[in-house]
Amino acid sequence: MIEITNYEPRDKSLWNEFVQRSKNGSFLFERDYMEYHCDRFVDLSLLFFENGNLISVMPANVLDDVFYSHAGLTFGGIVSDPKMKIGLMLELFDSVTTYLSQHGIETLVYKAIPNIYHVVPAEEDLYALFRYGAKLIRRDVSSAIRLDEPIPFSKARKRGIKKGKKNGLTIKRTNDFEVFMSIVEERLRSKYNIKPTHTSNEITSLAQKFPENIKLFAAYADEAMLAGVIVYESKLVVHGQYVASSDTGEKTGATDLLFDYVITQYPNVKRYFDFGISTERNGTYLNRGLAAYKEGFGARAITYDTYKVDVSHSRSL
Repeated sequence: MIEITNYEPRDKSLWNEFVQRSKNGSFLFERDYMEYHCDRFVDLSLLFFENGNLISVMPANVLDDVFYSHAGLTFGGIVSDPKMKIGLMLELFDSVTTYLSQHGIETLVYKAIPNIYHVVPAEEDLYALFRYGAKLIRRDVSSAIRLDEPIPFSKARKRGIKKGKKNGLTIKRTNDFEVFMSIVEERLRSKYNIKPTHTSNEITSLAQKFPENIKLFAAYADEAMLAGVIVYESKLVVHGQYVASSDTGEKTGATDLLFDYVITQYPNVKRYFDFGISTERNGTYLNRGLAAYKEGFGARAITYDTYKVDVSHSRSL
């Protein structure tokens, strides 16, 4: 019998310790990260127990009668430890759909954790989603490099790296998030008329809380920052959360040199470098130029999938 409880602040240590030893978790699911935007979401994260033992957690929020896992995160889903097996996951899904239905929630929107973030195989949830009639409602495509089996850079990217070196640019890790986020904000405003997900203060605060997970690398001409990338380090994956360059940076090869530097930092430490998605409009539009740029570094496609379950009519096939 699986018991479900809502997350409460007193559960913080229990929750974080489970995420840290899980087979598919990330620091994104730790409470100090999730709660930076707690004012924007009504948290309804769940803990699952069997015989008094915590077997899974689920980062989640609720809006109206829809349960999201999690609307404020790149991905969410059920976080489990290596003891999780297929049969137990089916029981867990039976419990969670019953629980949501009893609380008047009609729809579950589930953002699956991409398999490159799995320390050991952890796709029991995908099978359970199939069994409970889930529909794939969104598929974004990202580009990732297998760091221990790299594909050679393209000629264009090699030329860009050579240009950056010729222009005397230097790369270093820095904590000057404010300057970098001003570059990000200007680039997003001018190209897409949008704002970044995080404010400068938010990303600075998160980097202070997670200094081993959130890092900023930047390209400089003398003391002027021309480009930067904020990386998120999970157990196996380095993810490019933000990347941007100034107009001067674009002309001088700053971004190419920056990625060359960052990618070569991790082959003996992490398994993948994930550039992030190149899709827009809920996954229906591919920014071909952006995808091709990432593929020039030897990155190849992975998907970020979102499913919907009609809780009021769901049952195992």
